[in-house]
Amino acid sequence: MLGSMSIRLFRRLISNFIHSTPILHHVWDPVNQNHCLNIRYINKKENLLTRSLTFFPFSNQISPKPIYADYTIHSLNLKPHVRLAINSAVEMKMDKDVVRFCISKQLERSSDGLKQIQNKQRRVKVSKKAKLNELRFYRLNAKKKMRSPNPETRILYRLGKAKRKEEWLIEKLRKFDVRKAAAEVYDPEILTEEEKFYLKRTGEKKKHYVPVGRRGVFGGVVLNMHLHWKNHETVKVVCKPCKPGQIQEYADELTRLSKGIVIDIKPNNVIIFFRGKNYVQPEIMSPLDTLSKAKALEKYKYEQSLEHTSEFIEKLEMELEEYYKHKERFSKEKETSRSD
Repeated sequence: MLGSMSIRLFRRLISNFIHSTPILHHVWDPVNQNHCLNIRYINKKENLLTRSLTFFPFSNQISPKPIYADYTIHSLNLKPHVRLAINSAVEMKMDKDVVRFCISKQLERSSDGLKQIQNKQRRVKVSKKAKLNELRFYRLNAKKKMRSPNPETRILYRLGKAKRKEEWLIEKLRKFDVRKAAAEVYDPEILTEEEKFYLKRTGEKKKHYVPVGRRGVFGGVVLNMHLHWKNHETVKVVCKPCKPGQIQEYADELTRLSKGIVIDIKPNNVIIFFRGKNYVQPEIMSPLDTLSKAKALEKYKYEQSLEHTSEFIEKLEMELEEYYKHKERFSKEKETSRSD
């Protein structure tokens, strides 16, 4: 009587999850030498196929131990109430002749049988007050190190902080690395000395120019060059600010991107470009392997910060070396005074 009642309750619980008609099959389990109950659920409307295998003893074999049912659900359109039942297990408990069902921990089928796997522990939620206390603790430690009477502690704290910032800036700059496109094969035009002199004079006289500022070479610079070459053969590229030796890097990069010819590089950081005799305006005037205006500015800011940070690290390392030298000198003087 109790066994038939428990089977009915079990069927009702599964049908509440899936809303389908169950089909029961009796199977003999050769491992446990016991009868098993194989339950298969099919819901044509929801396109569900649910399979459940329950090691469930009959009425004459009921024991107070919990009995597990492992089932899987294969669906194309899973609903919220079905998602809760996926890869879960039903546990039957009997306390004082009362049958109760509950969803237990996840089960895994192995060669030995069903093994219980504990769910991953969720992260413990930390309160806002605890977070503030932790931040306050770190700030107090930082203040202690900064105001320490020992100069070595102060220098090492600042040096470690600067090195961490340097690593962070390097990681940020890696995001702005753009893969260079494969170089197109083209026939470079050969200009005579007279043609070069003529193009140089005409380029110097004309007032139109393209500025290259702190952002460096990006897509907009090449676009402006092509727009000037629509009406003029030459264009001036003015690079300000420009570090020593950087003008040559700009000239090589713009030659690769615009396919122009460098006529002359002036001492005041001005490059004169010639578009070529057989110039054809490209469909995409701003190359794809260049940064946008906003990203070029962001990259410049990170580069400036990295440059200043590296200078600051060098300065701190020199201070630390001087402190160690002073410490050695002081210890030697102390030893000599003691020996005397």
